[in-house]
Amino acid sequence: MGMGDKLKNAAEQAEGKIKEATGKTTDNERLEAEGRTDQSKADAKQAGEKVKDAFKR
Repeated sequence: MGMGDKLKNAAEQAEGKIKEATGKTTDNERLEAEGRTDQSKADAKQAGEKVKDAFKR
């Protein structure tokens, strides 16, 4: 996995955590759900990158 991809995925995951926390704090269910979705997307991208790395070896 390239360093750039790792950083983008980590940033997306952090953004999702912030959205989720903000949604919980403000009692905004939509924002909270968006945050969880962003985190899931970042996790899936990371998993895909790890699979690619495994096949490169």
